[in-house]
Amino acid sequence: MSLTAPLNKKMDTSIDLTTKYVIVTSVRDEESFVQHTLDSVINQTVRPAEWAIVNDGSTDRTGIIIDHYAAHYPWIHALHRSNRGFRSTGGGIEGFLYGYESLECEDWEFLVNLDGDLTFAPDYFEKCFVYFRENPRLGIGGGTIYNKIGDQLQVERCPGFHVRGATKIYRRQCWESLGGMLRGLGWDTVDEIKANMRGWSTQSFPDLQLVHHRVTGTAEGRWRGLVKNGQADYIVGYHPLFFVAKCMRRAFMSPYLIGAVGLGYGFLRGYLEHAPRVEDREFIRYLRRQQMSRLLCRETIWR
Repeated sequence: MSLTAPLNKKMDTSIDLTTKYVIVTSVRDEESFVQHTLDSVINQTVRPAEWAIVNDGSTDRTGIIIDHYAAHYPWIHALHRSNRGFRSTGGGIEGFLYGYESLECEDWEFLVNLDGDLTFAPDYFEKCFVYFRENPRLGIGGGTIYNKIGDQLQVERCPGFHVRGATKIYRRQCWESLGGMLRGLGWDTVDEIKANMRGWSTQSFPDLQLVHHRVTGTAEGRWRGLVKNGQADYIVGYHPLFFVAKCMRRAFMSPYLIGAVGLGYGFLRGYLEHAPRVEDREFIRYLRRQQMSRLLCRETIWR
């Protein structure tokens, strides 16, 4: 079975304004960027039925900005959590699940996990749903992230099956088949691997662009982001050989060598600290089989 929709297939681009979707956004200290995301969603050709925005203990004006928009748009709901003094180690997944549990709309077709530091075109969601309409087995999808570095946009490269956590759209049937989310590092790997295990496809849409105003994994500094990436790989059960290959590849990417050291340190620290791993042997076996097949140039979810 093909795991991704063919990119060269002529797509049905007719507008469907009836698609019912909900968005959950978790933000912390995003006063410089959150208005970009708010305006991007408000200007969509297909608006969400509901948008829960979780202010996850911000110490700046983020909460005030969200409240201002919520007062003018009844489908935007602002939720405020107390400041625990640090960012969630799971990249906002706790705030996302908190917002998800607060949703009032019950008959949604798609659930969106959206970061609060993005800018995208008014027809972004309209075009995303075309992909889902064309491929009934597409379970998780989203656009391609471009990081804004100075005045330049730089694509955030990732495997075609991987959808960045900043912009994940879940088909309802796929979401329900996952049986819950990992509450911590690695959640955005576990959901996709589980989806593929259950016969769904997952795909980034190369022609749909989102501008990320903060490079992924740098909210707490580049080094800490790299270490957390390595820890996440340990937690989800990466095959050691595949992880070594990842570090070798990372050594030739900016920041040169330091990136590989940060990844390796995070992975090794997981071993030394006996950090809890995903308690699903079937999942880990599947992931490692895919990774070894990738190293041997066989067919995988990477294609």
